[in-house]
Amino acid sequence: MNPTIQLLALDVDGVLTDGGIYLDDSGRESKRFDVTDGFALRLWARLGLHTAIITGRSGGTVLHRAAYLGIPHVHLDAKDKALALADLVAASGVQPQAIAFLGDDWPDLPILRRVGYPMAVANARPEVKALARFVTAAPGGSGAVREAVEHLLASMGRLDEARALYDPPNAR
Repeated sequence: MNPTIQLLALDVDGVLTDGGIYLDDSGRESKRFDVTDGFALRLWARLGLHTAIITGRSGGTVLHRAAYLGIPHVHLDAKDKALALADLVAASGVQPQAIAFLGDDWPDLPILRRVGYPMAVANARPEVKALARFVTAAPGGSGAVREAVEHLLASMGRLDEARALYDPPNAR
C-alpha cells in the first residue's frame, strides 16, 4: 500500500450505488446510496483527505449526493476516464501516484492503470479485479466504499486516529 494517498476517486454506478437505476412513472431517475459509505467519505474529508467522483453518466442525483457529502471534484459524463483523471490532477494538484480509485467495470480500466492505488468492489468485472491492489468483500452500493476507506486509513496508520474522532480513547 502506498501510504501517501491523498485523494480517493470513485465511480458511481456499481460503486457508490448498487448499479440499479430507478425510474418513476414520469421518467425521473433516482439512485440508492449506502449511508455507511457517506459516513466514510465525510470521515475521510475530516482527516484532511480529498475525494472526487468520476462517472460516465450525468444527472442531478450524483450532484446532490456529492454536495451533501462535500465532494468538491465531480466529473460527470466522463466518457474518457483517463482524460477526466488528467483534469482532476490539474484541478486538485494531487499527482496520480497519490490517488486511489475504486471502480467496477470496463470504463474504469484506463484510470485504474494510471492511479497509485487501484481498487475494485467485490462484484467488479474480472478485468477490473485483476488490476486492483485491493478488492472489497462488500459489493458496490452496500458498504464497499466504507470498506475501502477503512482499508486505506489502516494502511496509512490512521484508522485509530479516525476512530478516536468518534470514540476518544479517554472517554467513559
